[in-house]
Amino acid sequence: MVDVVRATLALVAASLPGGGEAREGQAEMAGAVGRALGSRRHLVVQAGTGTGKSLAYLVPAALSGEKVVVATATKALQDQLAGKDLPMVAAAVGAELTFAVLKGRSNYLCRQRASEVGGHGEQLNLSTGAIDPPDADDTLTPTREEGIAEPGRLGDQVRRLLRWAEDTATGDRAELDFEPHFRAWAMVSTTARECPGAFRCPSGRECFAEDARSRAAAADVVVVNTHLYGAHLASGGAVLPPHDIVVFDEAHEVEEVMTDSLGVEIGPGRFRALATGARGVVQARSSGSDNTLDLVAEVAEHFQRVLLPLAGTRIPRGVIVGVESDNGDDDRGGADGGADAAQTEDSGPSLSEVITLATGRVGRLVSLLRQAERDGSDNESTGERSRRDRLLLAAGHLSDDLTKLTSLTDDEVAWVDGGSRSPSLRVSPIDVGPLLTERLWSEVTGVLTSATVPIGLVKRLGLPEDTTDQLDVGSPFDYREHAMLYVAKSIPDRRRPESEPAIHTELEALITAAGGRTLALFTSWRAMHAAVEILRDRLPFRVWAQSDLPKPALIEAFRSEESSCLFATLGFWQGVDVPGRTLSLVTIDRIPFPRPDDPVLQARRDRAGSAAFGAVDLPRAGTLLAQGAGRLIRSAEDRGVVAVLDSRLATASYRGALLARVPPMKRSLDRDEVEAFLKATLADP
Repeated sequence: MVDVVRATLALVAASLPGGGEAREGQAEMAGAVGRALGSRRHLVVQAGTGTGKSLAYLVPAALSGEKVVVATATKALQDQLAGKDLPMVAAAVGAELTFAVLKGRSNYLCRQRASEVGGHGEQLNLSTGAIDPPDADDTLTPTREEGIAEPGRLGDQVRRLLRWAEDTATGDRAELDFEPHFRAWAMVSTTARECPGAFRCPSGRECFAEDARSRAAAADVVVVNTHLYGAHLASGGAVLPPHDIVVFDEAHEVEEVMTDSLGVEIGPGRFRALATGARGVVQARSSGSDNTLDLVAEVAEHFQRVLLPLAGTRIPRGVIVGVESDNGDDDRGGADGGADAAQTEDSGPSLSEVITLATGRVGRLVSLLRQAERDGSDNESTGERSRRDRLLLAAGHLSDDLTKLTSLTDDEVAWVDGGSRSPSLRVSPIDVGPLLTERLWSEVTGVLTSATVPIGLVKRLGLPEDTTDQLDVGSPFDYREHAMLYVAKSIPDRRRPESEPAIHTELEALITAAGGRTLALFTSWRAMHAAVEILRDRLPFRVWAQSDLPKPALIEAFRSEESSCLFATLGFWQGVDVPGRTLSLVTIDRIPFPRPDDPVLQARRDRAGSAAFGAVDLPRAGTLLAQGAGRLIRSAEDRGVVAVLDSRLATASYRGALLARVPPMKRSLDRDEVEAFLKATLADP
């Protein structure tokens, strides 16, 4: 098997422009993946930038003869796999290899909802069920992407989407030539929580999402988003077709994606949408004295009121179920008494009382919808039946989620997410490992790979140690010759007021030495904006800020002007690929330790006790630091400097653990040496 894998990989490499090149790390990884699949063992591979890891797992997966799902964390990688890598692999292994891309249901236009909207000829807001005439409040913020004429009103966008629905072959939102407002797209799409399925939908036979699922079911390799895979696990395996192998590319994202996917989220908007949407269905068949819909709408206001003071805080289990918690650690998570403050005698129902009210009222609405279903007549239109089915499904999901709130365990953490406009109560597993052990690794063979595999990933994801192998194939790039890691040891402690001016001075000197050509990464929006405000006046180069343009347009603007600089926050620490001289300096304003008030991480720290820093904070900071530093060297010809403007990386006792995660560049604490390296590296030939 290994020999066949290597030979096929060589064929694929030979088809690359210029005939490709031999990459020993890629061949080593491909052989390891082939052995793992053949022996049904899980494999975790760290493959540095330039390895070509996608071909290293696609070739043995394609040769395995098994059904394969590849899950990625970014759309860019999905596009690369489907548009470039898989066609090359298919050509090498034979035309019989088929592949498909599958997205979440809400990414596809829903023909039934589009039909209902078009039939009314008005702006039927299907996310709330209300028919809203156009007004001045529907004006949308114009897009900043050049070349796109953005409609100014919600109705204009909906009509444009309806026209597109008549011509599109896939219904995939990604094919649009403009970015619709979320309200416009919600009118012509549906979610898995609302869709009754093809057999119960009048438009089921021509459903775009079902067509995509059918193609995925027939394909040998299916490419999905990691969040969709999480939804698959949360649904009990109902989202994706049965498969034998799963590959998680960008494996460092898996733990957090699964933490989000395997939890529950309930906010006021779900009650409002349900109450408004059900009015036409329920009121026509219930007595005038039945005020169930008003009571469900009232729950939304209760949730809004009780959650607002708790935004960003952990909620003890006792506050949710209405009893005093006997878990001391859990009570400490109550966020400085915020939960108690929300339950004073004159402030209305407490959170637990609101949950009890909601459970009863949504249950009553489910009964009314089921009665409406039983009472449906032959004169009922297909659109009416479709809307009722969607509402019944959404109400059932909400009822199930409310029930889950009353059965919280010590292995889950509850908190309030969102700000003043849209707070929501969320529950997530503290440790996803046991859930993945039960639902995933016992069912399929897993291959996980990333340029930066977090320390302890095997244990945290619940991979069985006795059937899991680990491998590090390194990177083909010569980091020691081509790159330098600089730590600004002279920067004052970040808690001192003089640290920020010192960082700006350091940035100015480094960017000047690099002739611009800088990606400056920050751990907060405030720090980024402060640096932009100061350095735009000091530097002779264009300085782009993350808030100036949408991400794709911003990266393209940065790439197209070699001397420009891009100042950005955490969203740009990964997924940015700008090879060449345009990106010759990456600066990082501080070690990216996670927020101390993150509710899930608080719970994990409580569980880890005295080992919390080494078990929770240090691995996350090391992975993100490596991801940020990895923006610099993207090809064999790249040269440059990574500058960390945090003296702790030179002085703290834990610096060794962090430095071990960064590519093996030459190191320096001397800015003069760094400036000389930059000037020599970037000197015109």
